Amino acid sequence: MPTTHLLYLHGFRSSPQSTKARQVAARVRDQHPAVHWWCPQLPPSPRQAMQMVMEGTSTWPAATMSVIGSSLGGFYATCVAQQRRCKAVLLNPAVNPARDLQKHIGEQTAWHDPTQHFHFDPAFVDELRALHTGPLVQPVDFFAVIAKGDEVLDWREMTTRYGGARIKLLEGGDHALSDFEAHIGEVFEFLALG
Repeated sequence: MPTTHLLYLHGFRSSPQSTKARQVAARVRDQHPAVHWWCPQLPPSPRQAMQMVMEGTSTWPAATMSVIGSSLGGFYATCVAQQRRCKAVLLNPAVNPARDLQKHIGEQTAWHDPTQHFHFDPAFVDELRALHTGPLVQPVDFFAVIAKGDEVLDWREMTTRYGGARIKLLEGGDHALSDFEAHIGEVFEFLALG
């Protein structure tokens, strides 16, 4: 069934102004104007971020909603998809953010606007740990785009985590998936928005 409601979740220090989020937003606007689109600015607290997302999508039809998540947003997207049993596209998804973000505790700047600051609290690591969902319940509903050239996350961990799901493994690439435009058609096709 085609996606009628599409959620995009950005990564750590990112925002709805990320290149990928804007590319998806533009394609929805131009080619699928009937699709309900939401790309919220996520708070630093993982618990609050997930609460916001789950409340914001609580009236969405699970059978026709989908979520796209990049990096930490991919971790969140997995949580959403596991709970709602909906389709998820993961772009270089964080697999163990509780471990990886421990070294980022303290004052941080927003990637797209260095004048914006936020505090990453030690308690957020425990919140991330509490959100881990275990093995994929319906692997067929997941599509992961993973770059071997990711300089932040290990592609081997990502492919192991999403074993059984559809995976597009890129030989090069980078964490930001700078060539996302080359893959966006496949993403929309997976979401039945070809």
